[in-house]
Amino acid sequence: MKKFCLAFRAILLVLSLIYPVRIDAQVEWISTTNSKPWIKNQIRLVRLSDSPTDAAVLAGVKEQAIDGFGICFNELGWTALSVLSEQGRETILRSLFDPDEGLKLNICRMPIGANDYARDYYSLNDSVNDFSMKYFSIARDKKVLIPYIKAAMKYRTDLKVWGSPWCPPYWMKTNDHYACRPGSDNGLAREQMGREGVTQFRMQPEYLNAYALYFSKYIQAYRNEGINITGVHPQNEMNSCQNFPSCIWTATDLGIFIGQYLGPALKASVPDAEIWYGTYERPSVEKIDTIMQNPLTSNYITGVSFQWAGKQAIPGVHAKYADLKLMQSETECGRGTNDIQAAEYTFSLMKHYFENGVSVYSFWNSVLDETGKSMWGWKQNSMITVNSSTKEVVYNPEFYLLKHFSYYIQPGARKVKTDGNNTGMLAFQNPDKSLILIVGNKEDAAKETNIRIGKKRLSVRVEPHSFNTFKIK
Repeated sequence: MKKFCLAFRAILLVLSLIYPVRIDAQVEWISTTNSKPWIKNQIRLVRLSDSPTDAAVLAGVKEQAIDGFGICFNELGWTALSVLSEQGRETILRSLFDPDEGLKLNICRMPIGANDYARDYYSLNDSVNDFSMKYFSIARDKKVLIPYIKAAMKYRTDLKVWGSPWCPPYWMKTNDHYACRPGSDNGLAREQMGREGVTQFRMQPEYLNAYALYFSKYIQAYRNEGINITGVHPQNEMNSCQNFPSCIWTATDLGIFIGQYLGPALKASVPDAEIWYGTYERPSVEKIDTIMQNPLTSNYITGVSFQWAGKQAIPGVHAKYADLKLMQSETECGRGTNDIQAAEYTFSLMKHYFENGVSVYSFWNSVLDETGKSMWGWKQNSMITVNSSTKEVVYNPEFYLLKHFSYYIQPGARKVKTDGNNTGMLAFQNPDKSLILIVGNKEDAAKETNIRIGKKRLSVRVEPHSFNTFKIK
């Protein structure tokens, strides 16, 4: 075993030398601390010597391709933006979506009907027993979500959007209510409460057919508005019983819906629309096996999206289904602190998800008012805070954290392997061959680090509680 380990390390060393870093390679270094965000620094590579290095970038070992980064378009985000002047609103939208100077967000999420950051509950058809979807309507969305998305498309014309419902129209649920459990004065009686492991959707064929039609009409209606809906993830957190819009599905029943109803309906009406199994929020790999090992369902599945406790399942899923596309669909939202510690935790999540094969990383609320609260009382983080009284705009640490990734990592980039003391390090190679190295330091003291990159070495002192991106051309 010892000989094998030594041989493996030798192979990794050879692979680390494959990357052709030029003697005169240019290095761009951007750093962020809590008090000094997005600062340009001076750094250069030096020749590799006999002195030890802490870590290595194995640019010859390429992993998954990166498709992009995004946020979720929520009604309360547009409400927060709407208190600003047009100029103030455009400044924020430019900072998020501009493909030259902003975060360059390119793959975003939206709710189908109400989520927990809607102004209140609604669906796209609350006409009871309208199985033909005669009264399906996006009229409400034309007042809030569609203007929000189109405002983003002003800067990102090729924006891709995918949708997921937090719950179906309430009349399709067995408790005839949008929520799963009582709370926050939502009007749900205790006897109407659902529980994990018991599907809340009415599994009769007329409801399943109507719901498949609902998805089809959603995609078509939005595309008619000029918005590129690329696909759907049929249920947000299908195992979680919430006091806001939610719906429990077992994997078996959701598989029946996808394989026998939704898949065929979309194939007939919008054949290019993707179906992802998600958004998945439990540590169990077996529930995903239920979907992926059933050919009637898996044939319609493009990939699996993960959030929250789903982070515990993704290593096993990635190992078991190596060719399956994976997405991080909603970064954890915190408790409204919007501080550097929240950003450091999110960095650890990004490290974990990228190390386990995701091609997309999605943040949650991009913009909220100073309360950060949903209509159901949960205070959460956002990348940007708008004070509804003073109109002050604050870019929080998570904004800059995401920019350290999304500003530099191009669609089509490949994650590359790192080795050694790499707990705070990720690396990617862009289609233009530039190498992107991201280093975080969550400690209270500055950190000296020496990183081998091919036949060169990057020796750098990174500040305490900092994020750092190095672009090597």
